[in-house]
Amino acid sequence: MTATQAAPGNLDDEAVLLVGHGSRREKSNEQVRTLAADLEARLGVPADAGFLELAEPAISEAIAGLAATVSRITVVQLSLFAASHVKNDVPLAVQRARADHDEITVHNGAHLGIHPALVDLLDDRAAAVERSLGVDRAADDVAIVLCARGSSDPDANGDAHKLARLLYEGRAFDRVEATFIGVTEPVLDDTLHTVAKGRPDAVVVLPYMLGDGVLAGRIRDRTAEFDAEYPYVDAAAGDPLGTDPRLLDVLGDRWQEARTDSVDMSCDTCKYKVELDGYEEDAGGARAMLRALTHREAHADREAVDDDPHVHDAPDHHVAVCTNQTCAADGAPAVLERLRQAARDSEACDARITRSSCLGRCGDGPMVAVSPDGVWYSDVDAADADRIVSSHLDRDRIVSDLVDQTL
Repeated sequence: MTATQAAPGNLDDEAVLLVGHGSRREKSNEQVRTLAADLEARLGVPADAGFLELAEPAISEAIAGLAATVSRITVVQLSLFAASHVKNDVPLAVQRARADHDEITVHNGAHLGIHPALVDLLDDRAAAVERSLGVDRAADDVAIVLCARGSSDPDANGDAHKLARLLYEGRAFDRVEATFIGVTEPVLDDTLHTVAKGRPDAVVVLPYMLGDGVLAGRIRDRTAEFDAEYPYVDAAAGDPLGTDPRLLDVLGDRWQEARTDSVDMSCDTCKYKVELDGYEEDAGGARAMLRALTHREAHADREAVDDDPHVHDAPDHHVAVCTNQTCAADGAPAVLERLRQAARDSEACDARITRSSCLGRCGDGPMVAVSPDGVWYSDVDAADADRIVSSHLDRDRIVSDLVDQTL
């Protein structure tokens, strides 16, 4: 059985935490939240988003929120390759969460890695660019340049080359080259100039990134410059991965691996496990652990990212939404997501919105409790969620017709 099929057993006491890197660009953070909501719908298991840095909630906060409602949490990492965040920072955060919440089980999953669904997605991204250029790989010489971010971890960089080779195999591309926008070589500019020497009819540059952020924009700019410099070669850049549904296939498999304790990481080429030329000092893991510890402290605070990227204070309100079985059946997950969306859209709202276990008013749900005001709302629907945010959280005006009780 694959992870995209219904999982066996009772999932009422289980949740998923989708961990993204976190960005100063809220659009990128929204992508992680969207994928978490889509993953919840796909798996039939409550799913929240958490972030390593620069965005809220932090991994520890997200796990604390879920720990109030379930006894098992599976962390699924929204990282393309296994570099230091995957190997060090997230595992350390998970280990600390286990110590803080010894009453629950927390499984830690792997990164996206190499997966047939990702190769298929890249193939479609390439085909879209081919159509825009008016070329056909079956009749024209089409070169693909797969551009990843680049890492100081050779294991991660090696996977980028492997992915490029898998994209080449069995397809009518003239060639597929892996390259990087920074940190390591070959860099995009050099790869494009090298590819141009073969005089292909077209060059398709695929940004291997999740979001359409600064690096993806840089890739588009470099590709446009190359297209102008080489008039005999048509060149264009494709779209990043975005929130394509095929990502859910990969995330579902990683979830199933983690929850069944069958995660398979690459240790034979991991610089923390074996001595690699040029990386001898990294072997043994001590340096990696020190980096993870200092990195965690550097990113412990997350607001006011323009001045100090990692400073944050306690929110004005904490909103708890009951997602126990009865409330969930009455639409609590939709209420939770709508509250979060409305809060993000608001310029005045300062609230942390989390799931809660039973609030003790079964049959009157969905139930929503607002602290420190001590106001409980009952029979809340998605439209009511907008009113709670716009009136109560924005302007401190209680939505009287929804009040169940006050403390």
